[in-house]
Amino acid sequence: QVQLVESGGGSVQAGDSLRLSCAASGRTFTTDITAWFRQTPGKAREFVAAFRRSEDSKYYADSVKGRFTISRDAAKNTVYLQMNSLKPEDTAVYYCAATPKVREVRVARLYSYWGQGTQVTVSS
Repeated sequence: QVQLVESGGGSVQAGDSLRLSCAASGRTFTTDITAWFRQTPGKAREFVAAFRRSEDSKYYADSVKGRFTISRDAAKNTVYLQMNSLKPEDTAVYYCAATPKVREVRVARLYSYWGQGTQVTVSS
């Protein structure tokens, strides 16, 4: 099992920045991909960004490309999501997720482990 704990959410103004953290514990060696998804009420969980450890590859949704950066601190077993130039449409609950090797990183149902989520609210 792998446990994921998110932190760093909050309420900010448009144009501000936030950094989310996802601390992993347990059998982390079994997971290759760590990702961030977000969800608003009544909508499906949306892919935001992912990091594939085996290839040192990063993936981003078009809506956040150039504004968000995913990174990993291996020593701390922590993945970060640096969010800059935030917009009101970025408002959502952000979830960290992890899974063993899968081909498609953007599909939420392929992820085995999920955190509890952290709220990000961006006001105009």
